[in-house]
Amino acid sequence: MAKIRKAVTVILRLIALAATVVAVVIMVTSKETAHVLNLTFTAKFTHTPAFKYYVVAEAIAGVYTIVALLLSSRSLLARLILILDVVVAMVLTSSISAALAIAQVGKHGNSHAGWLPICGQVPHYCDKLIISLVAGFVAALVYLLLLVYTLRAALSPVFAIKS
Repeated sequence: MAKIRKAVTVILRLIALAATVVAVVIMVTSKETAHVLNLTFTAKFTHTPAFKYYVVAEAIAGVYTIVALLLSSRSLLARLILILDVVVAMVLTSSISAALAIAQVGKHGNSHAGWLPICGQVPHYCDKLIISLVAGFVAALVYLLLLVYTLRAALSPVFAIKS
């Protein structure tokens, strides 16, 4: 049973790692220049603090996933890994929320604030952002699944005693 538990954990972490890497790479490489009314502007993720936070959070989650894969689950750090899984899941959730809010403004604008949508002028940039945000959402979901699975595995001896 322990081997199955370890295999499921490793598979979930590898999926999370792949999703975070895809999210970071696509977001960092997304850039498009548009010409509007003889004005030229470039859309990059570095122009928005929420997208910067998103990239940093995804990168930290990816590095943490690699470290967690390398550590033994039987070591004293197993409980620390569980706590850090909670932190990483919440950081990923907050970063995807912030990035989605800015993406929604970029897609639809905000008539009350006078902000115009930009996705009509830089559609390839917006398409790449959507792909990156989907990958980030997958990473957050996988981390939540990993967290639930790890908590269940950690608490299963408690439930076995009460039964």
